[in-house]
Amino acid sequence: MTLPAPPVPVQPGQESKAGFELPRKSADAIARAEAILAALYERYPDAHCELDYRSPHELLVATILSAQATDVAVNKATPALFEAFPTPAAYAAATAAEIEPFVRSLGFFRNKALAVHTAMTRVADAYGGKVPRTMEELLTLRGVARKTANVVLSNAFGINVGVVVDTHVMRLAKRFGLSRHADPARIERDLMALLPRPHWGMASHLLIWHGRRVCKARGGTCGSDPICQRFCSNAKAAPKKQPASRAGRARKAAATRGSAASSRRRARP
Repeated sequence: MTLPAPPVPVQPGQESKAGFELPRKSADAIARAEAILAALYERYPDAHCELDYRSPHELLVATILSAQATDVAVNKATPALFEAFPTPAAYAAATAAEIEPFVRSLGFFRNKALAVHTAMTRVADAYGGKVPRTMEELLTLRGVARKTANVVLSNAFGINVGVVVDTHVMRLAKRFGLSRHADPARIERDLMALLPRPHWGMASHLLIWHGRRVCKARGGTCGSDPICQRFCSNAKAAPKKQPASRAGRARKAAATRGSAASSRRRARP
């Protein structure tokens, strides 16, 4: 199984240097990682960012709001927010208090309203209302860490500087043997070293989609899923349900009959 062409190739002149050295990986480890990626591409050909947005600044706002909140919850809050504040300048002209009612349904809404107002004010004042296209500039915005910057760069501009590492990616990276670390920064470096750069953006979407639908933190279906059966330690650790033997079924039926008879005897006056 080979990797498909990336949906958005890295554009010359749009790359930011990682700024750090990536760990060395063996050819076998790289081949295995690419096999996982190819299997996920085949399973989820339509994988994409599940935050709703129409412009780079809307994606930036939605991603800031998504901290410790689900995409579903954010998508319920943002239509009214985006209508009330259609541009970075509109946020800048308002106050954080005026933004709060639109994000009140989300956790930490006061902090998020302040982060959105401050970030959009800087976008309006320092960048002419245009969301910056480099990791270094994005990290100067309030509420933006490396994960948020990676989301914006990859999805809004097709610029692959790194790999988005959220809770789903962290869980699957460990279960799939792609990283042994618990720190998101070190997990990201492992994934960057294992996967071809043009696929970094899609890799996070594919892992997130599989994590939400199959390889869940609790109540997942790893034991019966072909991808997990092949690559996931959680599937391998899950006990296999063995079919009952004929003798075993007979013993279970006899025990059931005995229990029913005992219940009837106790029920007699």
